[in-house]
Amino acid sequence: MQQHFPNDGVKIKDIILGGQDGLVNVLGLILGVAGATNDVRIVLIAGLAGTFSESISMAAVAYTSSKATRDFYFSELEREKSEIEKVPHLEKDEIREIYKEKGFSGTLLNQIVAKITSRRKIWLETMMAEELHMFPDDYLNPLTDAVIVGLSSLVGSLIPLVPFFFGNAVSLDISWSLGLSAMALFATGALKAKYTIGDWKKAGIEMLLIGILSALAGYGIGKLLGATV
Repeated sequence: MQQHFPNDGVKIKDIILGGQDGLVNVLGLILGVAGATNDVRIVLIAGLAGTFSESISMAAVAYTSSKATRDFYFSELEREKSEIEKVPHLEKDEIREIYKEKGFSGTLLNQIVAKITSRRKIWLETMMAEELHMFPDDYLNPLTDAVIVGLSSLVGSLIPLVPFFFGNAVSLDISWSLGLSAMALFATGALKAKYTIGDWKKAGIEMLLIGILSALAGYGIGKLLGATV
């Protein structure tokens, strides 16, 4: 029997978000700089500056957005608690309507409503999940989300920089950087398809094209500005 972990999808989403964003942004940055200069050191300095600022920024955004959604979840939880205490008959009617729409009726429906509303904890969890479609596992720890997104962004950002650490010709390093980044983007798209739906090859190619085209825009701007300075 296959075991499912509800929070795995959220973690995979955060990893892909951070990694893809870091890779594409830093690749666009270093290609833009590389398009304007032949100095590897300048490309590396710009790339490393972009890497750390991007990672910190992504982690901060992940933390604040996750904290906001968690706070919203708990505010809705408190609201449901209050309604169960103050207007239990209306909340029972909502439970009845939820399970009536699922196809239950008659004695069985009455038994389900009575069972759920006999325990406040189960009643509250049912209202949160069935009425609001909000689940506690999705709002566990903003700090964990920030660390996952930040580290993923850091790793993704370093990928296009690797060739510049070992090469000394900017034009050749650009080719290696594009190739390495393309493989990483394809692998990320394929991984996403594995945990969602769709053909892994199509998903890989789609992410590869979106990422590379976005980054090449930075290279074009760098070339344009380099020619005019």
